[in-house]
Amino acid sequence: MIEWGQICIIAASGIFQGNRQMKRSGWILVLLIAASPAWAAKKVTVQQLKDLLVSMQQYKKTDAEVADQLKEIELNEELAGRAANSLKSYLPGPLSGVQVEILKEQSAFLAPPASDLPATPAPGAAAQQAILAKAADFASRVYVRNPHLSVTKTTLRFEDHVITTDSIGLRSTNTLLGPIQLVDNQVDLVETDKGVEKTAASRAKTKWGEYGEISEGEPGTNLGDLFLEASSSGKIGWVRWQLIDGRKTAVFSFAVEKEKSHFDVSYCCFPKTTTATHVVWSLAPGAIQSVSTWEPFKKVVGYHGELFINPDTGLVVRVITRAEMKPTDLVLREDRRIDYGSVVLAGKAYLLPRFSVTAMVAVPNGDNNTVTSTIRHTFFLASYQNYKLAGTF
Repeated sequence: MIEWGQICIIAASGIFQGNRQMKRSGWILVLLIAASPAWAAKKVTVQQLKDLLVSMQQYKKTDAEVADQLKEIELNEELAGRAANSLKSYLPGPLSGVQVEILKEQSAFLAPPASDLPATPAPGAAAQQAILAKAADFASRVYVRNPHLSVTKTTLRFEDHVITTDSIGLRSTNTLLGPIQLVDNQVDLVETDKGVEKTAASRAKTKWGEYGEISEGEPGTNLGDLFLEASSSGKIGWVRWQLIDGRKTAVFSFAVEKEKSHFDVSYCCFPKTTTATHVVWSLAPGAIQSVSTWEPFKKVVGYHGELFINPDTGLVVRVITRAEMKPTDLVLREDRRIDYGSVVLAGKAYLLPRFSVTAMVAVPNGDNNTVTSTIRHTFFLASYQNYKLAGTF
């Protein structure tokens, strides 16, 4: 399911290790110039991406040249595992490999190309209800009984950044938005209990916010609660059939209003600041003078998304959630996809998270709203490996 993603995680980790000295310099805020992802320049299909790579290979473009070209595009349909694997032979090196992985994960919330979808007609209303009933039983009775586990979680953080072209004193006068890039690679031993992931001890001790670094947020609600809220909302509807790992999967949309939601959007931390009201030495009006406190952002919101269900067993193999944020929130967007897979422990099979993608847009300046609004597009790619029953080695 995630072979190509794992390959690119290794490649990206190697590149990051070679540039670790640049880690802190990556925490630069970006100008609010668009509501769409800032790194996107041109939208293309999966086939157009392949055609571009074939052309650049024929012209013997270098790894760096191919990578730079890939930074200028965005996919408008999902680049799934098999299609991503088919591109490897056209990539001249690790730099372009990482950029394809970025494109792949940015497209993780989209539908695949129409040509990749099964031609099977939608099931009737009774058959749809039967699939949902199986899934509800799995999510509410089976998944929430998962044992206390430990697992190695590898998280890559990608962010866009600002390129300063000129400046006067401490105030930048001209900035250009740079492409998204890898800025952090973290490996943690985390625990899950009853299907709920706990914060890693090492991450809980991090002084979030002090270097402009915002934490990677906790999952909004567990699978059992999510399915219960989605079912009670009366807003579950058929979307399509889709192939996942070669199996025909039923895709349903859902929506949960805030009044019925327990979905938390939680990130740390944002500054509570004082600002200059007039020019003080080299400070421009509205510049941050001091940070008095660092405060987390935590809010219960409405949400919507898709459920991907094995029609025969009711197993939920993928969930996509999209938090419904307000334009005045410090976190403007949180889209999350979690892929589940079978893991055998002590002779028993469990369905557990194997891979997750989170797209987050935030305002790292916090309450300092007197200056030009700034945002940051952050992208988390996490893989889960080596599950064990807690307390075993």
